[in-house]
Amino acid sequence: MTPLITGANRGIGLGLLQLYAGRGLAPIGTARTDAPPRVEGARWMPLDVTDSKAQRGLAESLGDAALDLLVCNAGAFLDRNQTPDDGYPPEMWAQMFATNVTGVFLTVQAMLPLLSRSDRPRIAIISSQMASDERAPGGSYIYRASKAAALNLGRNLATDLKPRGIAVGIYHPGWVRTDMGGEGGDISADQAAEGLAARFEALSLETTGCFETWDGRPHPY
Repeated sequence: MTPLITGANRGIGLGLLQLYAGRGLAPIGTARTDAPPRVEGARWMPLDVTDSKAQRGLAESLGDAALDLLVCNAGAFLDRNQTPDDGYPPEMWAQMFATNVTGVFLTVQAMLPLLSRSDRPRIAIISSQMASDERAPGGSYIYRASKAAALNLGRNLATDLKPRGIAVGIYHPGWVRTDMGGEGGDISADQAAEGLAARFEALSLETTGCFETWDGRPHPY
């Protein structure tokens, strides 16, 4: 299996990259940074997920390779502590949607030829429980809206790509102790990576379109 993980330079993405490298799967990690952490057994490729030209360039650089697992993990959470009275500037909306939604689609679009060469192609979209319409405690409007949009995107991609043999799953990674999740999280990045990897392995055309937690529970939409 060959996995490709976007936003793999820290947090959950790095945890997944290290896990797959440890299993000898030669994963590919992408990052915007010029100096990602060294992970033995993994390969780094530069990528800004919001840049369609860079996406096409990455796909072309991989040549005739087959991609078995695409993990759309790159994301931004910039709207903590914003208020509805004078916060949430339009530039923040544009930036976060460009990464959390458009970036997911551009990644999938660019990698479709490589996924089509796999015997068992799967796409995993990292969303959040904050995407759920059934759980609306308020705050973080942009992040919640963008992750809900990513969930909707994944569900619709699942419908359109199923006839092509490509399964799509959407996942809540848990409240993880990372730079994004904060120190108060319930689980470590390694725990999240272990659970998510199990979910990705279980993903099939029978379960395509699922919205699940890192530990295998169906999540309400």
